[in-house]
Amino acid sequence: MAINLGPSLGQQDDDEVIGTINTTPLVDVMLVLLIIFLITIPVVTTSIKVDLPKEQNVVRVAKPDTVIISVNQAGQIFLYDSPVQTPAELVERLEKFANMKPQPDVQIRGDAKSAFESVGRVMYAAQRAGIVQVGFVTDPQP
Repeated sequence: MAINLGPSLGQQDDDEVIGTINTTPLVDVMLVLLIIFLITIPVVTTSIKVDLPKEQNVVRVAKPDTVIISVNQAGQIFLYDSPVQTPAELVERLEKFANMKPQPDVQIRGDAKSAFESVGRVMYAAQRAGIVQVGFVTDPQP
């Protein structure tokens, strides 16, 4: 019974080629990189905790029970799309809306270049007719 324990002391063969790749250093480097990434990723992804404001874009849509009065640049008054000749006629037409239950909202759309006097006449007519809710329609700032 004989056991081969490798080359004997006097017979070293240095020219022998190693045919396998040693993967131990590669595995060690990959494990170190994995640990580094696992430690640094949570630090990078988390930042200062800030409560951001909630903004909602509300589309302005006229309700069906909204009365729209327009005043153009020349000072002409329109109830919806029909022209109104005199402030007394506007008061008569607005009294019908004032007697409704619930009373509809009145929106005044005045041209930016119109005289304040013409918009004031519309406001006075709405007050004389007994309208409680009067609002102004404007364009939002860009």
